Amino acid sequence: VMPTLNDDGIHIGGVVGFLKSIGYAIHLFNPTRAIIVFDGKGGSTRRRKLFPEYKAGRRVKKKLVRAYDFNTPEEERQNMLMQLQRIVAYLELLPVSILSIDNIEADDTIGYLSKQVFDKSKITILSTDKDFLQLVNHRIKVYSPTKKKIYDRETLMEEYGIPSKNFLTYRILEGDKSDNISGINGIGKKTLLKNFPYINDENQYISVEDILQAAKSNDSNNIHNKRVNDIILDNKKKILLNYKLMQLNDVDISQHQKYF
Repeated sequence: VMPTLNDDGIHIGGVVGFLKSIGYAIHLFNPTRAIIVFDGKGGSTRRRKLFPEYKAGRRVKKKLVRAYDFNTPEEERQNMLMQLQRIVAYLELLPVSILSIDNIEADDTIGYLSKQVFDKSKITILSTDKDFLQLVNHRIKVYSPTKKKIYDRETLMEEYGIPSKNFLTYRILEGDKSDNISGINGIGKKTLLKNFPYINDENQYISVEDILQAAKSNDSNNIHNKRVNDIILDNKKKILLNYKLMQLNDVDISQHQKYF
């Protein structure tokens, strides 16, 4: 998106934008350590085995009209690869850590670092991805660079009406359009809160298994709303699949890869 060119007329907007964003975050938070995480080679393989349509259909929404736009998609792709390689080369000269693990997505690596490696540290995750909001707790925050907003437990509750400990359960039912993961039709946030009001209790953890069990036993706020319970039970397989695709709290990284 950034139209920056170098002296040779080569697009370097990705490099400039990336480094500016990282620099801004470091000055904003003054961290003791900065870790840059990339998807590993074949990182989406595990999820695509579970759900072949995972991240399918991702494409640029709008082509930018400039006199110096790329002539072909291949030319643009080659430029993007060049910029990515240059970014990594620059990062290797800076006092930051870089992680990219084969067969592991960046989301999983970040979840693993946050919950299982630096489990006593205060952490700020820099991302616009709402999936990371499930990790928010007393020591983990998420900073959205587009909104310029820090999400802690209080901010998350104010904006969504769902506590962080139950945010994953809500997202599983809502789905994630950016990853082509569909939600459960007929179970929006209002319906969820009306029929399962305890999901917004900050002192109570509600898992998808709890929701399924409540629907099965009609143990909900509106026990006469059989339609809602039926929708949930009819979509049990989908709900459990979404959990496997979306959860980042308990990431399974094989022992030989635990070298952080």
